[in-house]
Amino acid sequence: MEAEKPRFKKLKHSEYFYDSRINGLDDGCLMLIFSFLSPIPDRYNTALVCRRWRFLACHPRLWLRVDRSVKDLSEPGVYPNIETAVCAARPGDTILIAAGGIHHTSNIQINKPLCLIGAGDLPDDTTLICSRGSESALEFLSTCKLANLTVRAELGCCLLHRSGRLTIDGCILQCESNPLDHLSHAIVTTATGIPPIIKNTGDRVTVMRTRIEGGAKAVLTSGNLSLQQVRVIYTRTSLFFWFNVEHT
Repeated sequence: MEAEKPRFKKLKHSEYFYDSRINGLDDGCLMLIFSFLSPIPDRYNTALVCRRWRFLACHPRLWLRVDRSVKDLSEPGVYPNIETAVCAARPGDTILIAAGGIHHTSNIQINKPLCLIGAGDLPDDTTLICSRGSESALEFLSTCKLANLTVRAELGCCLLHRSGRLTIDGCILQCESNPLDHLSHAIVTTATGIPPIIKNTGDRVTVMRTRIEGGAKAVLTSGNLSLQQVRVIYTRTSLFFWFNVEHT
């Protein structure tokens, strides 16, 4: 005689959702938990769970948004350009840059820890352009992260690293082809900090799965840092780089 199979009670989706313990937490606790998630894709995915999670995951306390098409400037946490968002941001904030169109950036100085992320599916969807005559698109004096963005420089450099730890993840850095190509560089670092006693605490640039196109060099160093641990993956149309620029 066959043993009777155990019967499991099948909960309805709504019953399971509302009985889950995490939803017993108040909004402040949930928002604190969301703040530890990676903005893309984890925090973005939490916004798809329900209306309450969407409200909390998109709250201005967790990230700021740059949207050139915004008309209502009174909407909290939404800004028409990157420079305004950087000025309004607090240390540790994440700035989500809307996909589509061109975002003009010239010598924007970032002196507090921030994370700038493109909102598109691919880095090509969100493009920052540094106009001719500018030294760089973005200048970093603090620990920051760039992800899922295309940064294009007509002349000069895409990113200028002065100090802090800069991480570039899944981006495209492009230097426009022109007769003065020898003056263009994807990344320039001038950091001259003292070599750190504790590993991974000093000035450095970390590049991961990033395409670098054009220019005289991928990295120009004029401080104490040097290029190390270079890895390259060749594809039919592109080169993807991984490397560190740090103290030897």
